Amino acid sequence: MDIILKYFPNLTEEQQKQLGALYDLYTDWNSKINVISRKDIGNLYEHHVLHSLGIARIIQFRPGTKVMDLGTGGGFPGIPLAILFPEVSFHLVDSIGKKVRVATEVANSIGLTNVTFRHARAEEEKQLFDFVVSRAVMPLADLIKIIRKNISTKQQNPLPNGLICLKGGELEKEAMPFKNKTLIHSLSEDFDEEFFETKKVVYVSL
Repeated sequence: MDIILKYFPNLTEEQQKQLGALYDLYTDWNSKINVISRKDIGNLYEHHVLHSLGIARIIQFRPGTKVMDLGTGGGFPGIPLAILFPEVSFHLVDSIGKKVRVATEVANSIGLTNVTFRHARAEEEKQLFDFVVSRAVMPLADLIKIIRKNISTKQQNPLPNGLICLKGGELEKEAMPFKNKTLIHSLSEDFDEEFFETKKVVYVSL
């Protein structure tokens, strides 16, 4: 948890408690249902929680914003973001039922009230959202094709509605078709740890 407080020193007591509970919950669930690589569970806060919170380095969602986390797996980036933004609604979607179950149980255990869950493929989700967030589930063009239908036209945030995803490596070619609408932010500018050297937040307005 120290690594989270290093970069997010203004968390409320409740947020600290919720984030602090994640390690034991994920370790326990991971022993039953593999949602995080067994080798990586020790790096939960750096590789999963802090990485998820990297999205907050490009946008502070306004209260009342609706966000879908597509391909959430065990709840990343949705659960850490829901803790950070308690007045924002998060809808976590994944096509693998047992992963949705883990995310649901974790959220219930820490008393998160601003999250909903759905076991479905992205194509099946018809609701409208201000933003879709995702952790590198597929190439940008494929992702945009699927989620364009889910982006609301009503604007209420400093950034226009769109897609925000966490990706690594070289993204210039992938982002090329959307280059006038794309912002690529390197997390190495925010976080000192080596893990973030190649990690980026990619925002595309839709």
